[in-house]
Amino acid sequence: MSDNKDMMPLWEVFVRSKNGLSHTHAGSVHATDAEMALQNARDIYTRRAEGVSIWVVPSAEITASDPSSKGEMFEPSGTKIYRHPTFYDIPEEVGHM
Repeated sequence: MSDNKDMMPLWEVFVRSKNGLSHTHAGSVHATDAEMALQNARDIYTRRAEGVSIWVVPSAEITASDPSSKGEMFEPSGTKIYRHPTFYDIPEEVGHM
């Protein structure tokens, strides 16, 4: 007998713990649709009111870069020094950014 979760798509769960922060990957859930994925994610990853927002994304819809292609993907930005904030003077009243 096969397990029911084998027939359900896998969804990736991202939780934002507080307003103003980024969503972070919390884990994965199996669900038949987005609404069920949200409910499962809420039940599993925010049991103690740890979050203010949940995103669920079908795992099959995620496209990722290949870690072995790191040089091709990220090295070109190293030659664009204008993208680094080293040319800007920060006023003292700003403090730490």
